[in-house]
Amino acid sequence: MIDTQPNAKFHRLRSLSVVGGFLDGLTLDFAEGLNCLIGHRGTGKTTVLEFVRYALDEFPNGEDGQACRQRVEAIVKSNLGDGRIRLAIETKDGLQYIVDRTASGDPLVLTTDEQPTDVRINSAGLFSADIFSQNEIENIADSPQSQLELIDRFAAGEIAEVNRRAAAVRAKLEVNTNAIVTHSQQLDGLADEIGTLPFVEAKIKALAGDQGDQTGDGVNIAHEHRALRGRETQAVDEARTLIQKYNQWLGDSSGQFAQQARTAFDQSMFEGPNGQVMTRIHERLETLGGKLDRLFEKAATEVESGADDLGELAETLLEAHRQQELAFRDLIARHDQACGAATERADLEKKRNDLLAKGRRKAELERKLEELYRERTGLAEQLSALWDERFTLRRRVAEWINEGATSPIRVQIDQCGDRSAYQQTLAGWMKGFVGQYNPAAKKIADYVPPCDLLRMVREGRPDDLLVQAELGESQMPKVMEALGRLEVRLQLDAIELADLPRIELLEGERWRNSLELSTGQKCTTILPILLLESDNPLLVDQPEDNLDNRYIFETVVQALHRVKKNRQIILNTHNPNIPVLGEASAVYVLTSDGERSRVANRGSVDDCKEEIINLLEGGKEAFVRRKDRYNY
Repeated sequence: MIDTQPNAKFHRLRSLSVVGGFLDGLTLDFAEGLNCLIGHRGTGKTTVLEFVRYALDEFPNGEDGQACRQRVEAIVKSNLGDGRIRLAIETKDGLQYIVDRTASGDPLVLTTDEQPTDVRINSAGLFSADIFSQNEIENIADSPQSQLELIDRFAAGEIAEVNRRAAAVRAKLEVNTNAIVTHSQQLDGLADEIGTLPFVEAKIKALAGDQGDQTGDGVNIAHEHRALRGRETQAVDEARTLIQKYNQWLGDSSGQFAQQARTAFDQSMFEGPNGQVMTRIHERLETLGGKLDRLFEKAATEVESGADDLGELAETLLEAHRQQELAFRDLIARHDQACGAATERADLEKKRNDLLAKGRRKAELERKLEELYRERTGLAEQLSALWDERFTLRRRVAEWINEGATSPIRVQIDQCGDRSAYQQTLAGWMKGFVGQYNPAAKKIADYVPPCDLLRMVREGRPDDLLVQAELGESQMPKVMEALGRLEVRLQLDAIELADLPRIELLEGERWRNSLELSTGQKCTTILPILLLESDNPLLVDQPEDNLDNRYIFETVVQALHRVKKNRQIILNTHNPNIPVLGEASAVYVLTSDGERSRVANRGSVDDCKEEIINLLEGGKEAFVRRKDRYNY
């Protein structure tokens, strides 16, 4: 019989069933404690584990995760064919679902009475499992990124929430970056033109000074009024352009919603099995499009009314301008000296009006940029605080691991200690500008944090960078040019230095980083962490690989006894110590005829004793002969 422990307070896999392919007809009902799958090689034990991973869509992040996904998808394609996987799960809160997946579709989450839901297991943080294929434990020891993912599993909900908020802040920073770049480019384009304004004003002043005292005062005032009329006309033209722009937009928008929505449908949808629902959806979109069109029409009417009012007022202004221009010309005609300069001064006044309008635009851009930079400072501070919050969570997990591990291992986290991504980013920025950009990027990344680098670039301090990063003096002008670009400076103030984990094994009196260890030592360093308590089920394919039996007995088996009361564990194994001395709640014996796998036996260790002896001990005779040889 399979031993069960009711009222579990942790996630668990209840059962796996497969239709089609190599595992066709296979059904496994998992116990809450230790489950062991045994069988000859090629009987489908690994396929079972990978089917669970595939059903839950539970893959690592980054490049390793992509490679893992491709490998598992290949296994599923070759072993499932057109069949399907059904995985019954239960959350720590007692919610039960069935995850249904085929080789060609996404996971579909059903209720226990097999009704589809809108639940998404992973994205909702509702359920998760820790699944490790063969050699994956060793790979974790070789990869700081994988080690960080392992640490994050023990605070998955909290870490996921911090990452979600950080992603939201990063999205706002991206919008902010684009706005700053756009506004800055516009500002740069205006700056050169506006720079000529003092010269134009000086010429106007000189022309004004050429008039006689009393006569000149009247002529100068008339010119000033004429220039003001030019600015008034310019303001009215800008208002008209604004109205035309919105009127055009409203005209173009009318009918567009319904038209674009209509393209998503074809007649077969209305005649198919979901025709009634599709018809209602289409009708709802048509109704919404009609409402929008009426709103557009109402807005267009208001815009047209405003345009008519503006036209009447503009005509009144124009009539006043005509009278004033006639008076101006009469005044100029009475003064010979003013006549000679009138045309030149009019051109200058027109140019000044244009420059003043651009000056107003420049001032608005400067105000907006100031707001954007203030916003960016606040966002950068939020992001930094979230990084600190995440590091605190990781450090707490590391301390918990150090306290709970049964082996002489320890975990440490260096905040912002991983500069590899920073180095790659720097190399990308300097490529095409700096010769030998990769070594230069490494030196800068090793010695200069992003915040310090940004300060040096902003303040134009190449000598400080030269000293701190130990770069060649000939490289500095190009380095400063590459890093001084606006888009680079903006990314520098939000670049992330990843936390760097160090998982170490005590050898004698020396702690050694897992990156330096042998294959067996790597596994003895990582496996005790996997065997700590967690809400997530733990699935491992052949955890005994590269381990000696003494370590399995003294460390693995003891950890299994401690953890299985509060965590579901499912192991594929060829080592008898794990199911027997670990007192497995359930053993599943798989066999295969080469075409299809099946369960030959299942139950407790006692129920499957014969298969355990034959498959894992080498048979009764081998077991007895070893006993006799050892004289026990």
